[in-house]
Amino acid sequence: MSRYLLVFGGGVILLVGMLFLNITQGDAGLGIQTVIEAIVAPQDVTEHHIIRTLRLSRATMGMIAGSSLAAAGVLLQTITRNPLSSAQTLGINSGAFLAITVVVVFFPSLSSYSLVIAFIGGFAAIALVYAMAGGITASPLRLTLAGIAVAMAIGAVTGTLQLMYEEDAGKLLAWGSGSLEQNNWDGVRFASPWIFPAALIALGLSKSLDLFELGDEMAQSLGQRVRFVRVTALLLAVLLAAATVSVVGGIGFIGLIAPHLMRMMGIKRHLPLLISSMIWGAVVLLGADTLARMVAVGVEEMPVGAVTAIIGGPWMIWLAIRARRGGGRFQSSSDSSSLAALSSRRIPYPVLLAILSVLAVVILLAGISLGSLRLQIADILAAMATGGGEDMTRNIIFNMRLPRMAVAAVSGAALAASGLLLQGVVKNPLADPSIIGVSSGAGVGALILLIALPQINISWLPLAAFAGAFVSTAIVYAVSRRSGMNPGILVLVGIAVSAMGTGIIQALVIKAQLRASSALAWLAGSTYARTWEQLWPLMIWPAVLLPFAWWLCRKLDLLAMSEEVPTGLGVHVVRTRIWAGFIGVALAAAAVATVGTIGFVGLIAPHAARILIGHNHRRLLPATLLIGALLLMAADLAGRLLLSPKEIPSGLVVALLGAPYFIALMRKSAARK
Repeated sequence: MSRYLLVFGGGVILLVGMLFLNITQGDAGLGIQTVIEAIVAPQDVTEHHIIRTLRLSRATMGMIAGSSLAAAGVLLQTITRNPLSSAQTLGINSGAFLAITVVVVFFPSLSSYSLVIAFIGGFAAIALVYAMAGGITASPLRLTLAGIAVAMAIGAVTGTLQLMYEEDAGKLLAWGSGSLEQNNWDGVRFASPWIFPAALIALGLSKSLDLFELGDEMAQSLGQRVRFVRVTALLLAVLLAAATVSVVGGIGFIGLIAPHLMRMMGIKRHLPLLISSMIWGAVVLLGADTLARMVAVGVEEMPVGAVTAIIGGPWMIWLAIRARRGGGRFQSSSDSSSLAALSSRRIPYPVLLAILSVLAVVILLAGISLGSLRLQIADILAAMATGGGEDMTRNIIFNMRLPRMAVAAVSGAALAASGLLLQGVVKNPLADPSIIGVSSGAGVGALILLIALPQINISWLPLAAFAGAFVSTAIVYAVSRRSGMNPGILVLVGIAVSAMGTGIIQALVIKAQLRASSALAWLAGSTYARTWEQLWPLMIWPAVLLPFAWWLCRKLDLLAMSEEVPTGLGVHVVRTRIWAGFIGVALAAAAVATVGTIGFVGLIAPHAARILIGHNHRRLLPATLLIGALLLMAADLAGRLLLSPKEIPSGLVVALLGAPYFIALMRKSAARK
């Protein structure tokens, strides 16, 4: 009884308190008494109009959105039997957001149907997640990883659209990150007729959901229509998430935090679980919005979605720790380890390196030649060989295009080598620097330095990026170490740290009042306008670290076996992992400090090299470096040409290629199981 009193009574009291605190925030200082008078005895005065029109509608929308996302989280966690399921981790929010963005950009006349559009987008996204993961019987880990992959793929497409239509980028950036800002009650009126009935139906389904948790066979033996319950709950969850996203944008982690908080309090049955989760979901979202407004700069507010990501990241880490301690559904590593070795095709090694080298030279020359002003190859070669030619031609080659392509090549090679080393260290084919939190940590470090000391010499950026990368890596390592570096746990913790880092980056971008296009370019990663001054400091790190990496490659081959084998052969397993991990993190940090948070290069290049070569790390390293360099140079060139004179950041081009590859990788591994 006392537990229910604390959950429901305490939750309601806290919600009311948070409501009043939220309403009193703003440029116009309004006290609680004014708020109460505006609600119970409104008068025709400015203060009361501000409260009733702007602030109360915002707070109400926050409560509705928080409740809706929490209820969706409960439904998804039950039907997937996955404690990490939510509208965010299963890609529903991203799918809904992309669908709305497409409509806003290409079919503005359909904007009034935003809920339907968001529902279609969210449902398509989760259908793709199930298809990737292997259907409704997919393991929790596989389902979560598939959801993250789909969200990343969709996010890349959405980011590209935002950059293509720069005039809308500022609005889309803030809204896409989640914002409760309301100018009137239209948002509440729009969402309420969908969210309240859906929530009531979910409550009516609570007894069936209780039986559903017993397992399909048990539920069927008790007369339960399992398929009907699963489909109905899924549709309700997508509808709740879509209605929320269509008004306030993508807000993550509420669907994770609130249900787990209630389960921690001992609420197990679905009727009280749904009600209490909705109350506390509203509390958490209003609290996050209140915090976001406290740190607002002028008229620029931090997106509430960024705040929930910063709060939700540690929460997801805690869930991974619980899963580890519980020895339950996330302990198996076979899901992710089975993703390795997808092909045994071979090309003669020297021939392969020669082909890759020739391709690198071809793309380099194409990158120098093509652009707003096309240069002839003969003029380029003459200028590079003798320094001859016209001044303008030499200026374009040596001061603009060549340093930019060189930065792309070195950054791509560094990221690729980092991915190869990290995958070898943790024996996880999904261990890309961007997925396990290294890139976002480095981005946070670099951005903090840029904002705190804007006049500082740019050569200090790598050190700040290193600091951020090592902090994030230390968190991932510390949490995962006690699970024996279980690949599934490590990826989940990495994803949580990465989400938290991205939330901090978004907050810093808003805090620093960067222009939307600049912010998007930074978040996506870009090789635009890179110069020799940025290339030389970048080259130092691969030049120093890669020989050590090559020396460690033999030991990484042994680490791929059981720990007894390398130990029996005299290899110090822990020391090897630490050194290889250090080099991998340092290479990724150096690249991120120069070109931003570019993802997927460290995932794609090692896998492509393995398909072509096999698993010998010493043979893999040169090929991986070349493929990484090729990939980022090609992305830079494509980003310049596809929408000329506008540019697509290289990171988005890589993500557009890499995310489908990641999806295909998981889909293929699912088919093999």
